[in-house]
Amino acid sequence: VQLQASGGGSVQPGESLRLSCTASGFTSGGYAIGWFRQAPGKEREWLSLINTSDGVIYYADSVKGRFTISRDNAKNTVYLQLNGLKPEDTAVYYCGAAHLYKITLTTMKHHNEYDYWGQGTLVTVSS
Repeated sequence: VQLQASGGGSVQPGESLRLSCTASGFTSGGYAIGWFRQAPGKEREWLSLINTSDGVIYYADSVKGRFTISRDNAKNTVYLQLNGLKPEDTAVYYCGAAHLYKITLTTMKHHNEYDYWGQGTLVTVSS
């Protein structure tokens, strides 16, 4: 099982980026993809999750209204659209996959509940 995250870059405040997380090697059974970020010296922060089976979506309050998660099951890819970026959004962004049976409204926010991780993609927001 592999996850490949991409799409990061350096942008100015107010600009947008679209991150991608492409999955391969998953066997049958539902799973969820979550996006996290980790800034230097800080803990990994949960941002959003999508159930790849039924499309149910959740967001952290800190990004609700600015970030949008979506999926393209034909491409085995989950996207995270980042709009209105701020300097405090600067971080390495990670996608993780977890088997659905492990995911609750509480556990989805805990990075140690995820079974697989992509390598991370750096987003830098600076003027």
